[in-house]
Amino acid sequence: MSGPAPQHAPPPSQHVPVLLDRVLELLAPSIAAENAVVVDGTLGLGGHAEAMLRAHPRLTLVGLDRDHQALELAGRRLEPYADRTHLVHAVYDELPEVLDRLGIPRIHGMLLDLGVSSLQLDEVERGFSYSKNAALDMRMDPSTGQTAADVLNTYAPGDLIRVLRDYGEERFAKRIVSSIVRRREQTPFRDSQELVELLYDSVPAASRRTGGHPAKRTFQALRIEVNGELEALRGVLPAALEAIDVGGRLVVLSYHSLEDRMVKRAFAEEVSSRTPAGLPVELPGHEAQWRLLSRGAESADEQEIAANPRAASVRLRAGERVADTTVSRETT
Repeated sequence: MSGPAPQHAPPPSQHVPVLLDRVLELLAPSIAAENAVVVDGTLGLGGHAEAMLRAHPRLTLVGLDRDHQALELAGRRLEPYADRTHLVHAVYDELPEVLDRLGIPRIHGMLLDLGVSSLQLDEVERGFSYSKNAALDMRMDPSTGQTAADVLNTYAPGDLIRVLRDYGEERFAKRIVSSIVRRREQTPFRDSQELVELLYDSVPAASRRTGGHPAKRTFQALRIEVNGELEALRGVLPAALEAIDVGGRLVVLSYHSLEDRMVKRAFAEEVSSRTPAGLPVELPGHEAQWRLLSRGAESADEQEIAANPRAASVRLRAGERVADTTVSRETT
């Protein structure tokens, strides 16, 4: 018996990029010059990319995405700018290899809009949403790797607890995993609705009333594990900070505390001096490499959230490279 017809994402032209005006404002000083290169490390449906290319007629854009469908749709949207774009199937932590293949030694700006894309959420059959029943897939690149069902059905209980605690910050991880193990001994998990029903039964009623949807944290944790999101972010942050030239800027949009903490720490290290503590003067070549452009993490205002509910959880951090020295922290 055939299932429900696939529900497809809206056309890219209807996609609303998060914090678009603020992203353009922050990146403009570094990408307006002739021969400037900006990297959109999470191209998605190309909303931010299109706006940058439209605003800066001399800009070259490198767009990365691990999702073949996103690259295809974004490519159609960016067709008018095809002579100034390089769209690459890659995870953003592959940035050094991509730039090397393209012969680009340094870049002038980079945007990372983290988390799951609008395309992936809106394509019900991809299994990212807990509000619609679909196969438990959750792969951003459906052509490779394990699925969320594989994780649920094969991980040892201890590993599942770690995933839910570390990536979902789920305080009922042990209780949920006990239910998962009992269930999978009878029949393997296949569909999202099966998992949602189990989570409703596993999470205490009091928490369901005050803590949001009981599936939210588990689905987030599985998605992060399936796609290696935090490992990729851990790899791209130093690579981006190194690839950006003096005067260039990095803007990162995070959607949960795990990502935001990693971004905050990466910037904090770069905006501090490399001069050993206790010395009365700044040593030459040991000055801070970056300065912050945002005071703490910026959020979307009520007007943007009303127009684009997915902006509700966004946290923006941005910085500008102000120096380029060869002194490493290991030598100080």
